[in-house]
Amino acid sequence: MKTRLMMTASALIASLICLPAIAQPGPGMGGGGPGMNGMGSGMQQGSPGMQQQGGPGMMQKGPGARGPRDCTQTRNPEACTAHREARAKANEACKSKVGPDRKQCMIDQRQNFDCSKAVNPQQCEGRKVAYKECQSQQGPAFRQCVQQKMPAPDCSKAADPKRCETHQKAREACKDKVGPEHKSCLREQFNVK
Repeated sequence: MKTRLMMTASALIASLICLPAIAQPGPGMGGGGPGMNGMGSGMQQGSPGMQQQGGPGMMQKGPGARGPRDCTQTRNPEACTAHREARAKANEACKSKVGPDRKQCMIDQRQNFDCSKAVNPQQCEGRKVAYKECQSQQGPAFRQCVQQKMPAPDCSKAADPKRCETHQKAREACKDKVGPEHKSCLREQFNVK
């Protein structure tokens, strides 16, 4: 009886001692690094200045973090710059909102994008119209609605017309599917294993 009680007590003490270490997320698991335990601000002092560290979806700066895209290295620098400016304006306009209100604000701001500076102005306008028509839906239903409402691209103006036509046929064949079924349908169309 005493042996069983001693073994149970030892196991309980060992688990209580190990529990705090097990509960801590490790690197790459959303741990966020120093200061992210609820006690600090999540900022870490670094040699070049402050480095912000946080969980997924937070802007990260420092080693391993991706910086802003260099628009001079893109195919269409004007469109890249216009997109960056539009995103900055949307963020500024919606900075006081949170949650679903912010999401709706960002969607509304995207509708104000100037399509004349886009790589493909006709496709940009078509997307704006499709978003407007499908705005009452959410999630997979919204994506499927937009996919069905988007006008077919003009493959004669594409850089690679044959590839454009292949993509268009795949979209048409898989338009009634959603989620994993849609992905597997596309894989079948492109013969990807």
